[in-house]
Amino acid sequence: MSAPSKWPLPESGIRFMTPSFMIEKLARHPLTKDCYPTAIGYYPSAAGHRMQRTRHDDNLLMYCVSGQGSLTTDDWQGKIRPGQVLLLPQGLPHQYKADSRDPWTLYWVHFQGASTGIFTQYLGYREGTPVVDAGLSPTLTANFNSLMSVRRTGYSARAFINAANQLRHVFSEMALEISATQANTQHNFNLEQIQDFMREHIDGQLTLEQLAAVAVMSKYHFSSKYKRLTGYPPIKHFLNMKMEYACQLLDSSDLSVNAVAGALGYDDPLYFSRLFSKTIGTSPRSYRASIRR
Repeated sequence: MSAPSKWPLPESGIRFMTPSFMIEKLARHPLTKDCYPTAIGYYPSAAGHRMQRTRHDDNLLMYCVSGQGSLTTDDWQGKIRPGQVLLLPQGLPHQYKADSRDPWTLYWVHFQGASTGIFTQYLGYREGTPVVDAGLSPTLTANFNSLMSVRRTGYSARAFINAANQLRHVFSEMALEISATQANTQHNFNLEQIQDFMREHIDGQLTLEQLAAVAVMSKYHFSSKYKRLTGYPPIKHFLNMKMEYACQLLDSSDLSVNAVAGALGYDDPLYFSRLFSKTIGTSPRSYRASIRR
């Protein structure tokens, strides 16, 4: 594997490497072989931190939470600022260093596994684009701190299996943060505001024109951007929210199916039931019966 830098570690810093015998276990175990950590760490105010690798044998993710640094690869060069994530997949030569005046603080993880390429692409890595913006997220820093608790387990195999799956959770949580940050920074597209508007009108109907007006965009541009960020066309996503809320009402109340339909703005209960069945895969009555067995 690619060894971490030999940056002098301060008392509050963390550098932990998974031992080779554990890496061999993780590479074979069915619960971890797709993705597992080979080294993890936390470098606070890392003055003098730098690294150059012409050969990169594993994958590296670095999350900058304060300060600045810089990164150079064969096809990218630039400054790194707080909230940004460096994605350096296996085989990508690179060099990076902390800023001399305002050195970065980093969480980082080296990782291997059969599906690491899928994870880095899911996080947004593309050739020529090794840096993505996740914003400053307390949830992510808490997840990294939780991941690093594995270093105090006496090399427990079960603890490392848990850590490998925690790492997958870190990646999936980071993907959500990246998506939200992209939505809020690109063209002033406030995805959270739009979805709050949807929830405020969960008891009625919304048109594409109304949603586009909230975003102050043409309906065609809005629809394209919304789908790119969420995976759904906006009206389809609004329908999913309505059916999600319908499930909550069926779970937590004694409202009749007709009353649930009315609470969601449907005058025709049969039409509501058809939409519910198409989305959830079962009728409202069957859904309620299944959860109350």
